[in-house]
Amino acid sequence: MDMTRLTQCIHHRSHALTLSIDLKTRMEDRAHANSLNHEYSQEQVASESSNQVIKRDTQYNSFKTCSGKLERQLSELIGKTQELDLEANEAVPDVHLYFDALEGPELDTLKATETLALPEDKTWPFLLRFPISSFGMCLGVSSQAILWKALSTVPSMKFLHVSLKVNLNLWFISLALTCIISFIYSLKIIFYFEAVKREYHHPIRVNFFFAPWIACLFLALGVPPSVTQNLHVSLWYALMAPILCLELKIYGQWMSGGQRKLSKVANPSNHLSIVSNFVGALLGASMGLKQASIFFFSVGLAHYTVLFITLYQRLPTNQPLPKELHPVFFLFVAPPSVACMAWAKIQNHFDYISRITYFIALFLYASLAVRINFFRGFKFSLAWWAYTFPITGASIANIRYSNEAENVISPTLSVVLSSISTFTVASVFVSTFIHAFVLHDLIPNDISIAITHKRPPKLKKKKSSHFKSIANDAH
Repeated sequence: MDMTRLTQCIHHRSHALTLSIDLKTRMEDRAHANSLNHEYSQEQVASESSNQVIKRDTQYNSFKTCSGKLERQLSELIGKTQELDLEANEAVPDVHLYFDALEGPELDTLKATETLALPEDKTWPFLLRFPISSFGMCLGVSSQAILWKALSTVPSMKFLHVSLKVNLNLWFISLALTCIISFIYSLKIIFYFEAVKREYHHPIRVNFFFAPWIACLFLALGVPPSVTQNLHVSLWYALMAPILCLELKIYGQWMSGGQRKLSKVANPSNHLSIVSNFVGALLGASMGLKQASIFFFSVGLAHYTVLFITLYQRLPTNQPLPKELHPVFFLFVAPPSVACMAWAKIQNHFDYISRITYFIALFLYASLAVRINFFRGFKFSLAWWAYTFPITGASIANIRYSNEAENVISPTLSVVLSSISTFTVASVFVSTFIHAFVLHDLIPNDISIAITHKRPPKLKKKKSSHFKSIANDAH
């Protein structure tokens, strides 16, 4: 009896011990499994976050100087097969693609039937959005320095008693502005060189690559007498060398460039490439480089004549301009305004050629000014700076002419035009400041450089088939 109870007790204890060991083992296994699941979830979260970082960064790879080599290496390290980035390998669009995908006077508006290589619902990096047309601000402010220098030094305007301090202050402001914009765009060249290439191949943006050098020429022309009386001629050669290189490329394309011939890409912004010749001739003549000045004046005059006729004819091969006028149309005034001063400086007096070009500029100015209603309704943008330096150039030309003409009308007209010019530049400058630092919408996504060879799926066929099915059901 006792042996039986003892055996049963031992059996119950061994069974309880076995259950305890099994329970402990299960708890340890469950804890280990939970630990493994936690570690796996952490690794998965880290992997997903890494993938998100890579995905976020790679969407701008096609515009970076180095197209995402580091991101591809990171993808290989985490064991994820990276999808082929078609946009990164996509070549710079041909000129016809810009005309097919974009619209507007500056080809900066995406057509409804097109798509972009970058997300439209996100704000792109600042450097990627910063356009070459920003140098238009430098042209407007630096031309004001030249205007107020003329108002204070030309004998016919002495009755205004304008101090040279105005010229000094404006010159330093324009110098600082040019340095800031040049520094920012240099960063874009370093980090987003592919985007710069797309701007260079843009049929309108390419003309703004003359703007940095024209701005430097304006700074040289508007330098205050208190800073220096004479500039070294090496400065002229340094500024005109890149302009000559750009002209050899672009003018050659105009003549025999196939898709980029002038009859195809002619637009008002082409005047920037023409103005650079006349501004260079004006500065060169001021430095005593008469033959070099005549050379650039001749090149500018020849191509200005061809461009002027092409824009007036609007050949069937040209892309149609909108009915509404646009700020860039005031660039028509710039070439003859600067040309008259350049030739007068070469000849040392305001002869008949200078007077002819001056009156052409004055007539173009008046023909645009009387149509002021057609310039309304445009949202403010950097393109508004196209108003500034052509108007200022016409004012300076009138001041130079008033010094030769012996009448009362010319000095009076100089005061009126100078007032309009100063008011225009001040208004555009204030608007630029408000949109840049208050509204924060001055530099939106630059969709003109983000067009792609891809096309969105067409829905017309689907709609037609849907309508056919409805018609069949009705029958």
